[in-house]
Amino acid sequence: MPIVMETLSHQESLPSRVDVVIIGGGIIGMTAALFLAQRGIPVAICEKGEVGHEQSGRNWGWVRVMGRDPAEIPMALEAQRLWEDMATILGEDVGFARAGIVYVAETEAERAEQEAWLDQTAAYQLGTRRLRPSEIEAVLPGSRRRYAGALFTPEDARAEPWKAVPAMARTVRRLGGHVLTRCAVRGIETAAGRVSGVITESGRIACQMAVLAGGAWSRLFLGNMGIDFPQLRILGSVLQTEPLDGPPVHAVGASDYAFRKRSDGGYTIARRGASEAHIVPDSFRLFVDFLPALYKQRREIRLALGNRFMEEARTPRRWSLDQVSPFEKTRILDPEPSQKLLDEARRAVIAAFPAFSGMKIANAWGGLIDATPDAVPVIGEVPRLAGFFIASGFSGHGFGIGPGAGRLVADLVRGATPSVDPAPFRLARFARLARTTAPGIP
Repeated sequence: MPIVMETLSHQESLPSRVDVVIIGGGIIGMTAALFLAQRGIPVAICEKGEVGHEQSGRNWGWVRVMGRDPAEIPMALEAQRLWEDMATILGEDVGFARAGIVYVAETEAERAEQEAWLDQTAAYQLGTRRLRPSEIEAVLPGSRRRYAGALFTPEDARAEPWKAVPAMARTVRRLGGHVLTRCAVRGIETAAGRVSGVITESGRIACQMAVLAGGAWSRLFLGNMGIDFPQLRILGSVLQTEPLDGPPVHAVGASDYAFRKRSDGGYTIARRGASEAHIVPDSFRLFVDFLPALYKQRREIRLALGNRFMEEARTPRRWSLDQVSPFEKTRILDPEPSQKLLDEARRAVIAAFPAFSGMKIANAWGGLIDATPDAVPVIGEVPRLAGFFIASGFSGHGFGIGPGAGRLVADLVRGATPSVDPAPFRLARFARLARTTAPGIP
């Protein structure tokens, strides 16, 4: 059955001027707008479809620091602090709970990788504990598998994607911000080398700054500006069960399954360690960029060839600002999940925890993840185009670290001292972005 998500109750009229326009109504754009609106800064979010209806509403709902790239850990810690306060900020429950996450190691090689990560991140004092095989049963009762070891981070958490972004959107509106749905941005208007406005399908909004938080659409948007952003779309597939008692309440990640308890009493389940990467024209354009990642994850990435190749081949890569853009033709990315991966996840989780054997599937869905070659996002101002910022390429990590990333974006836009060091997320780490010539800039 199709995934069911909340839509906002009413449509706003287009403002003639704001200080900041944010392109994309997912978790990153919405949290950035939230923190700007809290400061009284006039802000508008333009979303081509509905807020949170793509990957921000389709992810696992994990809010973790464990297993993060060290570059992301300060932002992940900031995000957890903000998630803790989110119900108070919004006046609505978003299902946040520090329920703990366990990563199990099934081989000595996996256990050694866990140990290396723990040593590498020891300075952050994350509270992650090593579990010997004899200790795992106490944390994960009912497990049938034998493990070489595990890592357990009790302070890691969860929240509900289907609740969070709409609740944030309502708060942005309450604080005086504009949340415009079914309002695609066609492009950026510039004057004297800086942003002067955005052109939407409904008209122009004058602004001093614009933030692209377009998720899986960011490469297409930037390509029309002459910016060759290295990003591919990876398909994630997820199951939702009906309410179920018996399995562990901690979220668990193994080599071939992942699950976590939901606030509605069911479980979110996925096939960990495997994702589908459909072969599309950008697969060839970005082959050199992604080759190291493809080799490193060669056992995890499954290449697929299907209708998406021709769909993306037919999608215009250039358009003028007075033309209908691709974003108006496809309002919401709603891909079919991989039934093969879902079947594998279901079998694996039942084999590991027999308490799942009686589960009833309530729903299943797919989502497209915006991946960069190093799986770390880009957050920062575009060289040679003052006032234009990118916040994209979160590579499946965006929901959990979303509030931390949104706070960083808001800090950079305001010219404030950043809440975390933005250097690891700079655009110039990719050679193609370092060579960018922004529109209208010689």
